Amino acid sequence: MKSLKIPVEHTALPNGLRVVVSQDRTSPVVTVGVYYQIGFRLEPHGRSGFAHLFEHMMFQGSENAGKMEHIRLINSSGGLLNGTTNYDLTNYFESVPSNALERVLWLEADRMRALKVDDENLRNQRDVVKEEVRVNVMNQPYGGFPWLDLPPVAFRNWQNAHNFYGDFADLDAASLDDVQRFFHTYYAPNNAVLLMVGDLEPAGAFEMARRYFANIPANPKTPRADVTEKPQTEERRGHVEEKFGPLPAIAVGYTLPERGTHERNVAGIVDRVLHGGRAGRVYRRLVLEKQIAVDADGHAEIFDTNGPTQMVTRIFHKPEFTTDQTMTAFDETIAELHQKEISEEELDAVKVKFRSDYYSMLEGGMGSYMPRFGLMHYLACFTMFDGDPDRINTALDGFLKVTPAEAQAYARKYLVAKNRAIVLRTPVAKGGAQ
Repeated sequence: MKSLKIPVEHTALPNGLRVVVSQDRTSPVVTVGVYYQIGFRLEPHGRSGFAHLFEHMMFQGSENAGKMEHIRLINSSGGLLNGTTNYDLTNYFESVPSNALERVLWLEADRMRALKVDDENLRNQRDVVKEEVRVNVMNQPYGGFPWLDLPPVAFRNWQNAHNFYGDFADLDAASLDDVQRFFHTYYAPNNAVLLMVGDLEPAGAFEMARRYFANIPANPKTPRADVTEKPQTEERRGHVEEKFGPLPAIAVGYTLPERGTHERNVAGIVDRVLHGGRAGRVYRRLVLEKQIAVDADGHAEIFDTNGPTQMVTRIFHKPEFTTDQTMTAFDETIAELHQKEISEEELDAVKVKFRSDYYSMLEGGMGSYMPRFGLMHYLACFTMFDGDPDRINTALDGFLKVTPAEAQAYARKYLVAKNRAIVLRTPVAKGGAQ
C-alpha cells in the first residue's frame, strides 16, 4: 500500500512556537488549532482541575477582546469553535471561512499573550466547573465511568492517578496568584503548537503566524511533569457505587506499551480485534453468544496520549450474572488470543477497518462537524509528542505490518492479570449479584 501524501509544512518561531500548515483546497474553509502541552495528568500537585479550569478561563476575554468577544467574532464570521482538555494537552480550535483566518490568529495570539485573569472570572468559572462536575459525574448515571474511575486504581503516580476534573478543595483554595502563575507557566508559545489546515497559502499562513505570535515571550522554565510508573506486578481492583444506573458494570484496563514502539502498533490492532464494534470478540462473546452482557465495548488511546495509558474494556452485564461469571467469560476471550494465533483473514479485516477509521478521522473527527479536525488533531499530537508532523503520512505503516504471531506474543505479554486494573461499578438501589 502506498503511503499517504498529505501536504505538511512546518517551522518553529524564535520564541519556540511550533507552526504546522497543511493546504487543502477542496472547500473555502480553514481550521485553526492552538494546542498547549498541559493536560489533566500534567497539572502540578495540589492544583488538580487547573487544566480543565483553564479551558473555561480562556474564553473569558483577553487584552483586546472582551468577555465573550472571541466567541462572538468567530460566530459572526460564519465559524465554529470549541476547546477540550485531554490527558496530555489542552486545545482550542476554530473552523471559519478561509477569508477569516487572520481574524482567528489575532484572537488566539491575543489570549496567549494577555488572557484576562481576574477575581471575577476566576470565581464564576470555578463555579461553572464545579457545576459541570455535579451534572456530568456526580448526578449522572455511570458518570465518569470508566475514565475517572480507572486511573486511581491502575496507577500509583499522582500525576496519572488523581481526580482529573479536580478536587473541589483544590479549586476552592486557588488564589488569583496561583491561577496567573499557571497561565504564565503553561500557556507560553514554547509550550504550544499552532496548526492551520485547509484553504490557505502556506507562505501567507506562516507570515501571519510570525506577525501575531512572534513577539509573545517564551517561558524557558516551563516544567515537565514526571508521569512515569513503576512496573506493575499484581492485578489491581477497585469498587465504585452506582447511584442511578440499574446495571452492574465492569471496566478492565491493560496498560499499553510505550509510545513510539512497534508493540504500541500491535496494541492498536489487538484492540480492534477485541473491540471492533459488534464484530469484535468481546461483544460477540459476552453479548451475542453468552448473553451475559447488555453492552460491551472498549478502546485504546494509541495516538492521543504521551504517557501511561490503557486499553480499556467496558462491560454492562445483566444483574442475574455475577461479577465472577462475567469476568470468566471475558477472560476466556483473552485466553483465546494467548492460545491461538489470529487468522490472516480476521487480521486483514481488522487492518482494513483500522485504515478506514484512520482515514475517516483525517477527513472529519469531532463528530464531523469541524472540517478536518482529525487531521489537525493528529498533526498536533505527532508534532507535540513525537516532534514529527510528517508522521501523519506514515503512521499507518507499522499497524498494517502486524503479523498473527506478533499479536499472539503481545497478548501473552501484556494481556495478563498482573498488567491490568479492574473497577466494579455496582448499583446501590437494587444491588446485583456479586
